[in-house]
Amino acid sequence: MKPLVCCFFYLLVLSHSMAKKHSPKVQVYSRNPEELGKPNVIICHVSGFYPPQIKIDILKNDAVIPTTNQTDLAFDDNWQYYLTKHTRFTPSAKDKYACRVTHLEQPKTYVWEPDM
Repeated sequence: MKPLVCCFFYLLVLSHSMAKKHSPKVQVYSRNPEELGKPNVIICHVSGFYPPQIKIDILKNDAVIPTTNQTDLAFDDNWQYYLTKHTRFTPSAKDKYACRVTHLEQPKTYVWEPDM
């Protein structure tokens, strides 16, 4: 029985290590169209990634905003994951907002482009 369990565990680990890695698709947008000086919510939606280890930061002028909310990690029927992080903000002409996503030890920054 023990060799059978070991064999099953080995095959499970092997299949996991051979799983295809997928880079995330990242969307950065606001809940409402931009109006300078008017409170809004910035949203960073990350989808289609595997493996599930990922870190999302929302940035204001390249500094991490500490007060954010994040959904639970979820996956679709093909085992690709998705996650959303958001926070309240008030856009101004002098501030730059972005979403930094670190997946597979590769950080990438996606700048929020206000609706004009």
